[in-house]
Amino acid sequence: MSSSEVSTVTDSAPMSLADLAYERLQDRLVMLDIRPGEPMNDSQLAAEIGVGRTPVREALKRLETDHLVVSYPRRGTFATIIDVTELGAIADIREQLMPFAARRAAVHASSAMRDALRAKADEVRSLQSPRGDRTAMMRMDMSLHRLIYKAAGNPHLEDVLIRYDNLATRIWCLVIDRLPDLAHHITEHADLLVAVADGDADRAERLTREHIAGFAREIRGVL
Repeated sequence: MSSSEVSTVTDSAPMSLADLAYERLQDRLVMLDIRPGEPMNDSQLAAEIGVGRTPVREALKRLETDHLVVSYPRRGTFATIIDVTELGAIADIREQLMPFAARRAAVHASSAMRDALRAKADEVRSLQSPRGDRTAMMRMDMSLHRLIYKAAGNPHLEDVLIRYDNLATRIWCLVIDRLPDLAHHITEHADLLVAVADGDADRAERLTREHIAGFAREIRGVL
């Protein structure tokens, strides 16, 4: 699996073929490499991923639960159509849960996780040009959010936030080329990551709220 692909399976857990298929397909669906409405042919996907059809079918069932694919009797399975009007409903959930996750992570993160957060902050600060690989920057955005969710130490909260991040990111990818300064959106996470790593729960929560509000304004401006 490419290091740029978004991972939802813990590093310590052995990865089954179904997990592998799930991760690969999830990344392609979220980043719109599989376009909305496109049919999901399990034989073709199995050949592309290098696994059998059974793991792909298992993965597709999970992805349907994630609202990334939809199945119709006698028609088959398709990537879900993107409805930009759903962004408000998705944002409502993220605006409530993301600051809570950041606060919880600041309180509960392990020493190893705090080191990982600081390392990610250093990595984020190295992103300078808004003309860089915008897809790679979007993957960076997702990965740093997921690090904070994992640091919060609540797998159920982590699962919910990843699901809604994925749905939001699909909408953002429609307008990614129209955002004026995507790099700044990513690099401003450095202070948030450090606040979480330092255990500053109030600052982590505040920075998360500010980040969500600012990016929401940018997205509404181009939709």
